[in-house]
Amino acid sequence: MLSQRLPLALADAGPLPATGAVLVHGARADGGLSALPRDRVVVVQGFRPDHDALAGQGFTVVPQASDVTDPAAAAIVSLPRARAAARDAVASVLRGLRPGAPVWIDGQKTDGVDSMLKELRARVAVSQPIAKAHGKIFRFDRPADDSFSDWLAGDITPASGFVTRPGVFSADAVDRGSALLASALPERLGARVADFGAGWGWLSAQILARDGVAALDLVEADHLALACARRNVTDPRAAFHWADATRFRPERRYDAVVTNPPFHTGRAAEPGLGVAFITAAAASLAPQGALWLVANRQLPYEAALTRLFRDVREVGGDKGFKVLSASGVVNAPRSGA
Repeated sequence: MLSQRLPLALADAGPLPATGAVLVHGARADGGLSALPRDRVVVVQGFRPDHDALAGQGFTVVPQASDVTDPAAAAIVSLPRARAAARDAVASVLRGLRPGAPVWIDGQKTDGVDSMLKELRARVAVSQPIAKAHGKIFRFDRPADDSFSDWLAGDITPASGFVTRPGVFSADAVDRGSALLASALPERLGARVADFGAGWGWLSAQILARDGVAALDLVEADHLALACARRNVTDPRAAFHWADATRFRPERRYDAVVTNPPFHTGRAAEPGLGVAFITAAAASLAPQGALWLVANRQLPYEAALTRLFRDVREVGGDKGFKVLSASGVVNAPRSGA
């Protein structure tokens, strides 16, 4: 973890500059930034739960590197898992640094830190890496030129008329679960609908094609995915919310909530995350509203659904996924009117 490797790296490869901002790209809420001067740190974090938690700890937090306008004195990049997203993170951070500024790259072996080390060694002089806690950290100095511009991510076209970026969920193609959910939706969903965990907007576009939808809230915690959704869904009935769906509550209750909820934030499955989506949906629905959900078959969501809804049915799916419909909210926390 960064918290275990960073103090060693600062002692081994040189301390931080005495003045100037320190960009930290990709740190999580438990990222262990205690070795850094809090008043100088600017964290780049687009995942809303971590963004808000870090802000609550007193850090300056922005959702994307381009929000930092003044050149920083140093940077630390915690590598994301996707290779193209990792390259983009490095290139984006370099654009926000003074020439010659030190950059530390940190990552787990399972997230590709060895591949990144090899790629960077082919371009710049890199310090001897420090290996600890199943990961590595190493340093290089920002080149004076813009030689890493070729690492900046471009658009991906996962479906006709849609764009995504590396690192967002299902960036290369429409997720099979979302496709199954869309095929199982009724022709009429109601006037007020929400897509919890809207991603880059493909499922939202299918919702807007249903009769009678007057307003659709796209709720998504990933800032980059939501930016893609804004480009993909231009229907004036759509409203976009950069928010943690498990904590989001609308001003007015919905007639329907549609969701393909995530079930992990790291590598391990976290069924409780999907249950939190279900609970939030129940709290956001009108008494006769309906939840439409897709999930991997092994995920145990039925107990939560039957606790919160009177009528729960399986309405579609395949060997790997189940599409569930739940209506008649009971025992839900109170939401908006």
